[in-house]
Amino acid sequence: MFKNTFQSGFLSILYSIGSKPLQIWDKKVRNGHIKRITDNDIHSSVLEVEGANVSTTYITCPADPKKTLGIKLPFLVMIVKNLKKYFTFEVQVLDDKNVRRRFRASNYQSTTRVKPFICTMPMRLDDGWNQIQFNLSDFTRRAYGTNYSETLRVQIHANCRIRRIYFSDRLYAEDELPAEFKLFVPVQNQKGKQ
Repeated sequence: MFKNTFQSGFLSILYSIGSKPLQIWDKKVRNGHIKRITDNDIHSSVLEVEGANVSTTYITCPADPKKTLGIKLPFLVMIVKNLKKYFTFEVQVLDDKNVRRRFRASNYQSTTRVKPFICTMPMRLDDGWNQIQFNLSDFTRRAYGTNYSETLRVQIHANCRIRRIYFSDRLYAEDELPAEFKLFVPVQNQKGKQ
């Protein structure tokens, strides 16, 4: 999808405020929902992915199973809210040996397991909103001893709320990010506390 696109800085694949946030995504829902709601903490539209079983409710990008993302940028950044329920996501990459590898992170697993084509790992989320930064180049090298070439697919399973998912060429400090890539938490009314 993005293979022939000039890639530098930031490349967003989901923005919850956009007119069609799931335009390049496919949805699978069983005993759950995927919908846009207003989050009370940030007073803004977010995408909620919720389901009774993490494996049967998810969004996947690109929507066409025969296509790949072709994103070369090595950092995946997701701004998600911890719903205090099971949550998992998966990223499929291609390495320099032309092998497809999958990385799956979940908040209900306690150990990392590396198998030939999939690496599963634990993920700890703070309460409220989190910025998950995933160094795909480093993970590929440490898990498989190969070099990251590109990201083929991203799959986000229940249960979370999503503000944005993007790739970047490096990790950026908060003050370096464009305004629309930051998560603004409104300042609470202080009058009642004085």
